[in-house]
Amino acid sequence: MNVEIQQQKNVTIVKLKGEMDRQTVPTLQEKLLPLIVPGCKILLDMSDVSYMSSAGLRVFLLFYRQVDNQHGRIVLTGLQEMLYDTMSITGFLDFFQTYDTVTEGLAALQ
Repeated sequence: MNVEIQQQKNVTIVKLKGEMDRQTVPTLQEKLLPLIVPGCKILLDMSDVSYMSSAGLRVFLLFYRQVDNQHGRIVLTGLQEMLYDTMSITGFLDFFQTYDTVTEGLAALQ
C-alpha cells in the first residue's frame, strides 16, 4: 500500500493506493496515527484503494476513535462501490462522512 501525505492549509490529505489487508495495515497504521493531533482535520482519499479486509476496517475504527478523542474530523473521499457497500453493511459509514471527490471533502472540512 502506498500512502502519500500532504498538507493543504489546515487539512491533512492522505492519498491511499493499493489494497488494505493484514499485510499492509501495520504500515498504514504507523503512518496514520502520528497525524492525530488535537482538532486535526484529515481527508482520506480512497479513490485508488481496490480492496479492504477486516484488518483495514479495524484500523479505520481505531483511527476514527483516536481522532474523535482529540476532537478532530475525518472524511473519506472516492470510495469505490464495493468498499462503500462493505463499509455501509458493516455500519462503518455511521462513523465517517463520505464525499465523491477530494474537492468536496476539503469543502466539508473547512
